[in-house]
Amino acid sequence: MIIQLESATAGDAEAARRSLQDLARSWGQDLTQAPASTTPAARTGPDDGKAIDPVSLATLVVSLPSAALAALDLADRIRKRRRAEELIDHARHQATQQVTIYLITQGRPVELSTLTPDQLLDQIADEDPAS
Repeated sequence: MIIQLESATAGDAEAARRSLQDLARSWGQDLTQAPASTTPAARTGPDDGKAIDPVSLATLVVSLPSAALAALDLADRIRKRRRAEELIDHARHQATQQVTIYLITQGRPVELSTLTPDQLLDQIADEDPAS
């Protein structure tokens, strides 16, 4: 991705660059200065080689909420999967003690020790549409 900064003063441009660098670092990325020959020629302000493309910036701003939501959903799925795995391991341990644990879904029992963590999570999601 190429981002250009343009400003009337060098101080404002440098402050914007530092702010952008901090944002990129918070994402685990670093900014690198591109050689002047690879910088796009379209500029709307003073010709100091720095600009922010409004379309790219708008795209970035619009994509952030969905990316954050996807990351949160993934983290939640990982946490739930670990818990499901612990529950299934417990059911398998109990099976060695001649105890069978069932999950009752949609009126039919399913033996918990026969499920994978993903199958268990899918069963629960099918049963409870609010989750």
